[in-house]
Amino acid sequence: MTETLIKAEDLKVHFPIRKGLLSRVVGHVFAVDGIDLELHKGETLGIVGESGCGKSTAGLAAMRLINPTGGVVRWKGRDMGEMSPAELRALRKEMQLIFQDPYSSLNPRMTVDQILANPMNVHGMYTGRERRDRLAFLLETVGMSPDQGRRYPHEFSGGQRQRLGIARALALDPSVIIGDEPVSALDVSIQAQIINLLMDLKREFELSLMIISHDLAVVEYLCDRIVVMYLGKVMEKGSYAEIYANPKHPYTQALLSAVPVPDPRRKKQRQILVGDVPSPITPPSGCRFHTRCPQAMDICSREIPTIRDFGDGHLAACHLY
Repeated sequence: MTETLIKAEDLKVHFPIRKGLLSRVVGHVFAVDGIDLELHKGETLGIVGESGCGKSTAGLAAMRLINPTGGVVRWKGRDMGEMSPAELRALRKEMQLIFQDPYSSLNPRMTVDQILANPMNVHGMYTGRERRDRLAFLLETVGMSPDQGRRYPHEFSGGQRQRLGIARALALDPSVIIGDEPVSALDVSIQAQIINLLMDLKREFELSLMIISHDLAVVEYLCDRIVVMYLGKVMEKGSYAEIYANPKHPYTQALLSAVPVPDPRRKKQRQILVGDVPSPITPPSGCRFHTRCPQAMDICSREIPTIRDFGDGHLAACHLY
């Protein structure tokens, strides 16, 4: 059986809303509200959903970059909440993050070599000639020249900056990389290059990836399993083949119907969702999606649906079943 690296159980992240001179808590933003997810060794897990559904927060909480309000996050079976600061610091070498914005994620006052060497300084890794060789290796690995290490971020294009962000994530030789919308800020042609680079790196370094994205076309190409989120809850999850061939939840069906098909002769039936996404401060009762669901029933507004197993790890939370 494949080893489970990250496992989140009943994960909750509620951000307090404070008002007044005394900063009293008057409410909460229910960004993530009781989800289960797991990342196995060697696989690529995709977390998808509309903006504001909590997918980025779930990824950050899985790394303990955000302390969860409730639930448990385990690393190789051990509760990360019980780890000491020193143990968590050491664990950072195993989990790295690729940021969404390749412009603001790189320090404009530092050269590329200084940016890549900064994680090594923090963890006391690679010194002297070994470090110089490591920096050159990282740049060559992401398709750039070692000579470019003396340049500053403003001298590079968006695609090159994202390559530098990937190189920085690889600097400490991690086993898990979480990509928070790693290609959404790039042109389509550059997106393909970065996606192919991530796939090559996964094979070469035996990485486990967690890709957070709103683009189902990107997720289909990259991921082995998919988790579909809406307003802090998991609507559906399973292998990419099952999700794309046989989506169960109406929300997943609507998302898939919005994926463009590069064939003008092929007609596709769009499922248009009415209304706006409700506020995560006051989420709807029952099923979070019932206010926009074209197949909503009376029970949907009253009861939270339980997740049903359709076999082969395909799960969906919907009263239709």
